[in-house]
Amino acid sequence: MNQSKIALVTGGSRGLGKDMAINLAKKGLNVILTFHSNKTEAEKVVAEIQKIGQKAFSIQLDVSDHSQYKAFFNEKLTSVLRKQFNTTKFDFLINNAGTGVYEPFQTTTLENFKDMVHIHLMAPYFVTQSALTYLNDGGGIINISSGLTRFTQDGFSAYASMKGAVEVLSKYQAKELGSRKIRVNIVAPGAIETDFGGGIVRDNKELKSYISSTTALGRVGLPTDIGPVVAFLCTDDSNWINGQRIEVSGGVNL
Repeated sequence: MNQSKIALVTGGSRGLGKDMAINLAKKGLNVILTFHSNKTEAEKVVAEIQKIGQKAFSIQLDVSDHSQYKAFFNEKLTSVLRKQFNTTKFDFLINNAGTGVYEPFQTTTLENFKDMVHIHLMAPYFVTQSALTYLNDGGGIINISSGLTRFTQDGFSAYASMKGAVEVLSKYQAKELGSRKIRVNIVAPGAIETDFGGGIVRDNKELKSYISSTTALGRVGLPTDIGPVVAFLCTDDSNWINGQRIEVSGGVNL
């Protein structure tokens, strides 16, 4: 158990990020999570982690706004690390924060596309770059991708294009950070029941039924299917897994 280690989860107040944060705590890690705007929900996650017996704190961050990164790391995160943990370093970064654009390729706007670039490509690139000063050697980075980089689903061309780029980026990060023994891996969820993309998987019965029929295990995923895998990658049991894409999809489109 990594009792003293600290994980930073972006977008940890709901959905997949919430479950990641809780499962990290179950593995004995302390957790700092970011939230975009809903501090109330973030504090509920913090309280749940504290009940598990680990330390947890929430900090506001809009990952789509690059201008926030410097103050986030140099001031907000550093303050929490010093005051609450008596350190200036943390061990694991999980680049999870994100939203989706559900729009056909033919009608995706430049603004839609730019949003996806800022949230799903710029953030894993430059949040991670900004974090390197504060990330312990021997730690790890987990970038969140999607099953949609392996197969296609109408309406996700912009989103999936960014995730494909992040998968390439992760290999470069793994190679270039190897000298610091920092591992970088991709977790690629399949279709998950959350409010992501307007809750399309959760609320569209026809789509949900179709995805279930193409999945070997016969259902769409739940947030609780993903968090334990991310948490595992932040333990010593995974210390020889590096530069890998791990799809967690129940065997969809095999």
